[in-house]
Amino acid sequence: MDSVESHGSKFLADVHYYFDKAASYTKLSEGLLTQIKVSNSVYKMKFPVKIGDKIEVIEGIRVQHSHHKQPTKGGIRFAETVDEDEVKALATLMTFKCAVVDVPFGGAKGGVRINPNLYKVDELERITRRYTTELIRKNLIGPGIDVPAPDYGTGPREMAWIADTYAAIKYEEADALACVTGKPVGQGGIRGRKEATGLGVFFGIREALCDKSITDSLGLSTGIEGKRFIVQGLGNVGYHSALFCQQGGGIIVGIAEREGGIYNENGLDTEAVFKHRNETGSILNYTGAKNYEHGNEVLELACDILIPAALENQIHAGNAGKIKAKVVAEGANGPTTKEAEEILLARNILIIPDLYLNSGGVTVSYFEWLKNLSHVRFGRMGKRLEELNYRRIVEAIESQTGKGLSPAQRQLIIHGAEEVDLVRSGLEEAMVSAFNEVNEIKRSKNIPDLRTAAFVSGIQKIAVSYELMGIWP
Repeated sequence: MDSVESHGSKFLADVHYYFDKAASYTKLSEGLLTQIKVSNSVYKMKFPVKIGDKIEVIEGIRVQHSHHKQPTKGGIRFAETVDEDEVKALATLMTFKCAVVDVPFGGAKGGVRINPNLYKVDELERITRRYTTELIRKNLIGPGIDVPAPDYGTGPREMAWIADTYAAIKYEEADALACVTGKPVGQGGIRGRKEATGLGVFFGIREALCDKSITDSLGLSTGIEGKRFIVQGLGNVGYHSALFCQQGGGIIVGIAEREGGIYNENGLDTEAVFKHRNETGSILNYTGAKNYEHGNEVLELACDILIPAALENQIHAGNAGKIKAKVVAEGANGPTTKEAEEILLARNILIIPDLYLNSGGVTVSYFEWLKNLSHVRFGRMGKRLEELNYRRIVEAIESQTGKGLSPAQRQLIIHGAEEVDLVRSGLEEAMVSAFNEVNEIKRSKNIPDLRTAAFVSGIQKIAVSYELMGIWP
């Protein structure tokens, strides 16, 4: 077995281990648990694309893990590491991620086995459009069938190509834009989607640190303010996680990336580091920070909260014993191996699991899907009416009290909810409610960790769906 296969197989085995561990806390039948656990369908394809003056055969895959809810939902990644077991693992996590935050989708995932950095933009477009065509031919994409989204190596641009390809072929469908989420705002996307996963990470960490019983057990004070953070990955998720935690009063002391890492115990400015990397191509040599040749070294430095927001299997048996953080907040999918988790839990390190913590992206993707189906921007119908009513209230209070508000105070009070306000409010509600639900399951069933409790939450909800379908009495 080559390294790519072993990587995917290990990831899938870990996900199944977590599932089996959680299943032991339920009273569901073995047959029902098996149905919930396995991937329902796997479609692998190879298709030709003209690259330069040659024909290149590209390998793609789409896994639909669970049809207990439809459509299925999950990102598409472009990476050389893409293989069947990895995509199965990611699709499985998507199923439980959606269930935990009450998003009515089944889980899916897709991938194209390429290094996107090796292709020109027009070549990537041809690959993306051909992959989409393959999905359409097999009825594996559609607003009520399967709705992809961005993942590692893809973004709004690729999602726009997918939507355009689907609409061109399915020209009679009025809801064609709802075939994919994560699109640019001008092409059916939703405001607040770009930062959604990182903002969800912030909400999840904040909610965990508001629980005094949790913080007392870790020897921490409540709240984010003053806590020291190390973030692995300065991509979309890592950047926004760090930015919102910093804005919430946290101190970003370390950042790790593929080119190395930087650390400053007095704090780093997330936006300034991001700008430095864009200008120089590296986070290294940022003013006032110590350089580390290997980014993963930074994961082992002093902090309160570690946010791995890159790829899977970054915290493993080899480095778990050296982690100094008291909280590992999983911004990435599967960043902690099974063996590492056992070490971390034995050391009383809290793990806020991926299937809850990074569900902000799919939550806001759900909002985008609803927007595309309704054909109206959130806030468009009510914003002006809200502002008119708020203005009347302010004027009535001012006339009765004889005291006026400053222009800034007045604007803050009368501001009507725009799309991004509603999106962020909905995301916060989803993350807060889900954490409290998972934490209550952990307490009531005497479960030792949040990951197992989150899986139990998902398993129970999915089981109800199958029971309502009449498959199990």
